[in-house]
Amino acid sequence: MYALTNATIMTITQGTIEHGTILFDKGKITAIGTDVAIPEGATVIDATGKTITPGFVDAHCHTGIFSDGIGWDHADGNEMTDPVTPHLRALDALNPDDIAWPELVANGITTVLTGPGSANVIGGMWICVKTQPKSTVDQMILLEPAGMKMALGENPRRVYGGQKRLPSTRMGNAAVLRNALYEAQNFLKKQEKYEEDLAEYEKKTADGDKEAKQPTEPERNLKMEALVRVIKRELKARIHAHRADDIITAIRICEEFNLDYTIEHCTEGYKIADILAEKKVPVTVGPALMSRPKFEMRGMTPKNPGILAKAGVKVAIQTDEMSGVKFLAINAALAAREGMPVEEALKAITINAAEIIGVADRVGSLEVGKDADLVVLPGHPLDFLSAPEMVFIDGERVL
Repeated sequence: MYALTNATIMTITQGTIEHGTILFDKGKITAIGTDVAIPEGATVIDATGKTITPGFVDAHCHTGIFSDGIGWDHADGNEMTDPVTPHLRALDALNPDDIAWPELVANGITTVLTGPGSANVIGGMWICVKTQPKSTVDQMILLEPAGMKMALGENPRRVYGGQKRLPSTRMGNAAVLRNALYEAQNFLKKQEKYEEDLAEYEKKTADGDKEAKQPTEPERNLKMEALVRVIKRELKARIHAHRADDIITAIRICEEFNLDYTIEHCTEGYKIADILAEKKVPVTVGPALMSRPKFEMRGMTPKNPGILAKAGVKVAIQTDEMSGVKFLAINAALAAREGMPVEEALKAITINAAEIIGVADRVGSLEVGKDADLVVLPGHPLDFLSAPEMVFIDGERVL
């Protein structure tokens, strides 16, 4: 049990508490306030002059999938042999021994959504993990699967156009995505028909009908079984789209199939902020700390998150990185410098990110009952000179 006392506590969802105490035990926050009774036996840390925030959350990265400092041998994020691979699982590629994890912890990042790259129109399933290095991936999992990676724009058309295969155009991207979703709908109908027939068969046999014929179960299809979860809105479609027209294509297709979805990168989202706000489309914006490596990123601007947030769009800030996730707070600080309200910039790397991932019941804010993931800093969390002095994950001090 820990008690951190006399701190400025930025809860994110319930305001900022001055001269406050936060108490946590067995991995969970048990009390927050200015008048907290500290049980006997608790480890008390005087945090006078310090700021405590929730652990930071990156809503889109590739840590552990594209391993740092190794190169192609451990670049496991793009299965460039088939543009439709929904059955792939980031779980099966993530390296818990990646050298990036301690760097993330040291910079206050405690939760990340990591997953496949964008070579394929449908790339596979994301995984959300805590960043404290463990012996196995399974010990790091917060949510798995955590959405389905999809991609529009340049990457799939470049990969498969180079192979003289579909898709080689933006039309091809959309057609491949639609076709896969229609196949999943048809597969679901067959499954539902089989279940209806099986229930009828079991009823007849229970009533003594000896001539009832048992229906034939449809053959397993891992691709379609994974996509059916998207069709049924059990998994979010997380769609990589930079250009405004690609974002609109993503919206169009998701509305056709009534999908639960997010827009990833959303580089030109500021051009259509009113549409994104009207349709209540959550977005993860970034990366910001890079040049413009592709034509579709020519419209990149650090003002994008602020424009979107002011329009009423729910925004998370992402790094799209591996070890570079450690610069998440700097990305948020840049967004704040370029017009995003500071409170919204903090939400973009805490509660908004957690909500967009689907783990806000556990992380993203400092509230009683949530995981004790928190960062202790000497100053404001968006101050570049304010480096974490302590980090806790699941109530365990890891820095």
